[in-house]
Amino acid sequence: MSEVLTHECSVAALYWMDEAVAPEGDASSAVVDGNITPLLQQMLAEMQNRGQLAAGIATYNSQRPQILDTYKNIGTVNEVFCTTQKRRFEEILQNYSGRAGIGHTRYGTTGQDDPRYAQPFERHHGRLWKWFCFAFNGTLANYPQLREKLLSKSQYHVTLDNDTEIIMHFLARALQGEENPDLCKVMSQLAQEFDGAYNIVYIDGMGRMFASRDPLGIRPLCWSVQGKLLGVASESLALQNLGFREIHHFEPGQILIVDQDGYRLERFAPKKREARCFFEWIYFANAASEIDSCSVYLSRERCGNVLAEKEDIPWDENSIVVPVPDTAKSAAGGYAFKANIPFTEGLLRNRYAGRTFIQGNDTREYAVRSKYWIIPSVLQGKKIFLVDDSIVRSTTMRALVKRLREVGRVSEIHVRVACPPVLAPCFYGVDLSTVEELFAPKYFPGKVENPSKEALDAMAEEIGVDSVRFLPLDRVAECIGLPEETLCLGCINRHYPTPCGERLFQSALQHDNSFRHAGCTEIV
Repeated sequence: MSEVLTHECSVAALYWMDEAVAPEGDASSAVVDGNITPLLQQMLAEMQNRGQLAAGIATYNSQRPQILDTYKNIGTVNEVFCTTQKRRFEEILQNYSGRAGIGHTRYGTTGQDDPRYAQPFERHHGRLWKWFCFAFNGTLANYPQLREKLLSKSQYHVTLDNDTEIIMHFLARALQGEENPDLCKVMSQLAQEFDGAYNIVYIDGMGRMFASRDPLGIRPLCWSVQGKLLGVASESLALQNLGFREIHHFEPGQILIVDQDGYRLERFAPKKREARCFFEWIYFANAASEIDSCSVYLSRERCGNVLAEKEDIPWDENSIVVPVPDTAKSAAGGYAFKANIPFTEGLLRNRYAGRTFIQGNDTREYAVRSKYWIIPSVLQGKKIFLVDDSIVRSTTMRALVKRLREVGRVSEIHVRVACPPVLAPCFYGVDLSTVEELFAPKYFPGKVENPSKEALDAMAEEIGVDSVRFLPLDRVAECIGLPEETLCLGCINRHYPTPCGERLFQSALQHDNSFRHAGCTEIV
C-alpha cells in the first residue's frame, strides 16, 4: 500500500503445561527450563506488521512475589526489548521469565506517545482470580456507550480515553463475588455488552489463561499445541516460525481455557453470522499467513488475476507490471502471470527510512522520496501497470505518480487496485475514521456499485494517471475463498455487521460535507 493504513493490533499467548498433550516437536523443544518468555518476544517480532507503536508482555511465575508482572513501552518490539543491547535484552527476559504469558503489539489512534496505552493492561487485586492481565485486538464500536454506563455508576472513574480500559473494568465487574467464576461465563457476560471486534488474551494470578475470538470473528486468531507448549497468535506465521506444526483457527465466539493441567475449547457466544474483515487478506496480514484456512498470499494473487482478466487497456511490447511495495507484490505477480507481460520491481522500498520531520507542503513528496527508490533505467519510456493493494486517501499515490513521471520518466501509468474503492470508515479496528478523509466516496454518492467509466476517468485525472481500475466488488469473496456472507465488507459496500456500526456510519454521513452537497444523507 502506498499509504500506511494502520490497524489495532496483534495478540500472542504461550503456556507451558505440566503434562504433554500432543507430540513433542520444534516448538516445545525450544522452551528452556519451562520459561516461555524468549519465545513470546519472538512471536511479537513476527507480528510487527500489525502494530509498531508499542509492545509488551505479561507473564505468570508463582515463584516470585509479583506472580503476574507486566513489561511494556512505546516503540517497536526490538526497541522495547532492547534487542541490540545484549545484556539489557537478557536481563528483561530473565526478570519476566515464566511458564505462561501474553503479549501485544499496538497501533492506536489515541494516546500514541503515552506508554500508559501500551498493552497488556494489568489489574492488581489480593484475590488471585481477580488479579489479571489482558490484551486485545480490535475496537469496540459501542465504546462511548460502555464508558457512559460505567461513569453513570456512583464514584466510578475512567483514566484513559480508550476501549482497553473499558474492557478491563467490565472484566473486573464480571469477576466480582466470593467465588472464583468460570472464565467461559465471564466472556459470555461480556459478549452481551460488547459490539465490535475483540480478540482477547488473558491470564490471572491463579495461573489460568484464556484466549477468545469475538462472536463475529472480525479479527483472525489461531492456536496450536505441541508437547507441553500451547500457543495462540493473531497470525499463523508467528506459530509456524516457532515450530508449531498443526495450527488451528478459532471459530467466532470460541474460547480456549488453559492452566497447568491442560486446556479445553468452549463456546462463549452462540453461533451467528460471521463477519471476517476482508482487509486482513487484502493488506494487513503477513502474506505467509493463513486466516481461517485461506492463504493470504493466494488470495492476493487471485486479486491480481481478476484485474488482468478484466483489463480493457491493451498490452504491448512496451508494457510492464510494477508493484507498489511490499503488500501489492502478490497481486502484481498474479496480474503479470495472467497478462503474460514482464513483472518488474521498478520501485524498491527503503526499509531504512525513518520518521519525516520536514514541515509544510513538501512533507508528502519528501516522505515518498525517502520511502521509495525509483529505478529510471527500468522504467524509462515504459507503459507501466502500477499495482497497489488499495487506495485510501490517495495523497501518497499522487506524490508517487509525480515522482514516477519526473524521475522514472515513464510514458504511461495505469493504476490497478487489488481492492474495490474504499467508501466508508471502519469501526472495528482499522484507522479509517471519517468519510471525508477518503479518496473515493465523492464518486459514489448513492448506491454502491462498480464505478462508471466517467467516475474512473475522473479518479484517474485526480491522481494524475492515464487510467485507474479497481477489483470488482462482487469478486472479493471469490478471491479470498470464502462466502461473501461470512465477510465484513463495510468499508467497501457501506453495510456493517453490527447495529452500532450501522449507527456510526449514518452519523458519519451527517457530518460529511461531500455527501451533504450531493444531497445524500442516508445510504441504503
